[in-house]
Amino acid sequence: MRIFGAIRPPAVGPFRDDAFTSSARIERTAAILGIALGVSFFTCFATGLYSHLAQYPPSWLHLSARPAGLYRFTQGVHIATGLASIPLLFAKLWTVFPKLFAWPPFQGVASLLERLSLLPLVGGAVFLLFSGLANINLWYPWPFNFPIAHYWVAWITIGGLVVHIGAKISTTRAALRRGGADTIGATTTVEPNSDASVAAPVNGMSRRQLLATAFGISGLVTLVTVGQTYAPLRKLALLAPRRPDVGPQGFPVNRTARAAGVTEAARSADYRLEVTGRVPKPITLDLDQIRAMPQHSATLPIACVEGWSTTQDWEGIRLRDLLAHAGVGGSRAVRIESLQQHRSYRSSVVDAEQVSDPDTLLALRVNGEALELDHGAPLRLIGPNRPGVMQTKWVTRVVVL
Repeated sequence: MRIFGAIRPPAVGPFRDDAFTSSARIERTAAILGIALGVSFFTCFATGLYSHLAQYPPSWLHLSARPAGLYRFTQGVHIATGLASIPLLFAKLWTVFPKLFAWPPFQGVASLLERLSLLPLVGGAVFLLFSGLANINLWYPWPFNFPIAHYWVAWITIGGLVVHIGAKISTTRAALRRGGADTIGATTTVEPNSDASVAAPVNGMSRRQLLATAFGISGLVTLVTVGQTYAPLRKLALLAPRRPDVGPQGFPVNRTARAAGVTEAARSADYRLEVTGRVPKPITLDLDQIRAMPQHSATLPIACVEGWSTTQDWEGIRLRDLLAHAGVGGSRAVRIESLQQHRSYRSSVVDAEQVSDPDTLLALRVNGEALELDHGAPLRLIGPNRPGVMQTKWVTRVVVL
């Protein structure tokens, strides 16, 4: 056979016409799995985009403090859909694997675009799911900044997905409409109205068995992990990287005081809280003076970017009251700085709307007890609708911007 003027060599191994004969490898299977992955990937992308903007807000964007549990919901959905996508992706790749050996490699412009979109789509999807899985387990076997890399690869992957959808939409419609009788990788012709599971060569599991297995595993993974966010399923969270009810004072810690290098400074009798920046009268307070200020309580979730979340009862001073004590009139954005001197998230910005919210506190206590050191003692930020990494611990300075 001549292809583009060249003689195709004899087909051997996976290039044989009869190399892929599973009845599950049909266009309808690929179409169904593709739609499921498209929904999960776009959901994961949208919630991940919100998470990134919450951690790295551009100057023109101000995220609302309400509803208080919005970030908890979106990040829980982000992690759940990411984990659920893993078995679906494996099933999809297995189904379309024969197309990697198709000859000729493309036929027409749409086919060429589909081929070109596979590199960013498949490569990006594998990177996102693997790195995301490693991140929620706090394992970082790479030198790059995870949030930044994850963010930009997500854009590349979604771009590849959009191109792929545009190239495959006609094929997908046809496969769903006619029942998907065409077997991927086989040359046997099957009548459009026939039952593909009977007409196609039967080898291994059927299409229905493959789909049931893929969606079943996806659902099972969700069931045994989503309890780290969704409290009614907490007892079933057998594979969740974090149990939200395990840790000092009944909830987890990601970074301990020892890991942050603040143990001595946080316990020192010389600890002080400074309010500086654009203030009429900068102030410095010791712990006794902070405790003497009006104390307020708030029931707020703490939602970690790794997916776990938990609701606790916090008590401390309102951030807006502290600014008023320093003579700041009206609502102003502030930067909260930690005793932690190294590594990421040693400070965070609280915008004017969040500062003015009555539940944005510098907390001294949780669940009726003084904060433990690993939870940010002597003083930590807690506010509504903020990522856990932005709820700065071991607060030592408030800088009015």
